[in-house]
Amino acid sequence: MSREAIAPDAVGVVGLGLIGGSAAKAFKAAGKTVYAFDRDASVSGFARLSGVTDGALDGTTLPLCDLVVVALYPEDSAEWIKANSGSLKGKLVVDFCGTKREICRVGFSEAEKSGFTFVGGHPMAGTHNSGFKASSAELFRGAPMVIVPPVFDDPSLLSRVKDALSPLGMKRFSVTTAEEHDRLIAFTSQMAHVISGAFIKSPTARGHKGFSAGSYRDMTRVAKLNPRMWADLFLENGDNLSREIGSMIKELESYKEAIDSRDRERLEALLDEGRRIKEEVDG
Repeated sequence: MSREAIAPDAVGVVGLGLIGGSAAKAFKAAGKTVYAFDRDASVSGFARLSGVTDGALDGTTLPLCDLVVVALYPEDSAEWIKANSGSLKGKLVVDFCGTKREICRVGFSEAEKSGFTFVGGHPMAGTHNSGFKASSAELFRGAPMVIVPPVFDDPSLLSRVKDALSPLGMKRFSVTTAEEHDRLIAFTSQMAHVISGAFIKSPTARGHKGFSAGSYRDMTRVAKLNPRMWADLFLENGDNLSREIGSMIKELESYKEAIDSRDRERLEALLDEGRRIKEEVDG
């Protein structure tokens, strides 16, 4: 199909969970024509009936889209790109997966072979809920967006990505490598989910009502997660995440040793160190 046949107002969305569903709703609210694919046909059908999408993203409608957002689980996203690579020529394809090394390896390779532009992406937005029904057109508004481009000396590509994603309302774009993204996300996101899940397993948790406030809510919010998705993300980024867990275990052991030995000076030093680093990190 010729470039002229592509509709600049048509967007393809692959995956209609929390992230993909929110993207579809935001694009639709901005007046775009939205074609979507989800592995669960009932979800695709519900999205169509609710007016969020205009039809299925398939061999007929994919050629109409100038932008395709891929928001399946990481392995599924890579498989979708490989399976549909031949139909993506001339398009901008952006993935919204939570890890970047493997999806970017596949995306960059397929893009070079088939003549489309692939950019890795990760919107820094989400909730503890999952699925299309939890999605919102406002989810990304004001959120930071991390992108991993195939090259780092092409400002026109960054402008193209910003323009294409502008209906989502993201506030700031950061550019990085896939390796650096995964190293940092192990700390800022994945560790928070590990710690939250481990924290709530305390035998004391079941009797906490009436004795908890903001600290408890903040610590446990993300324990309500999608187990399959987060297991995929943890394993794909296992080297970075394991290193962060090891660092945390070491710090917890220091606190435990100070408390067990009733070493008040050491305990105060540990607490003060955490306070000081928090202030430095947050400015």
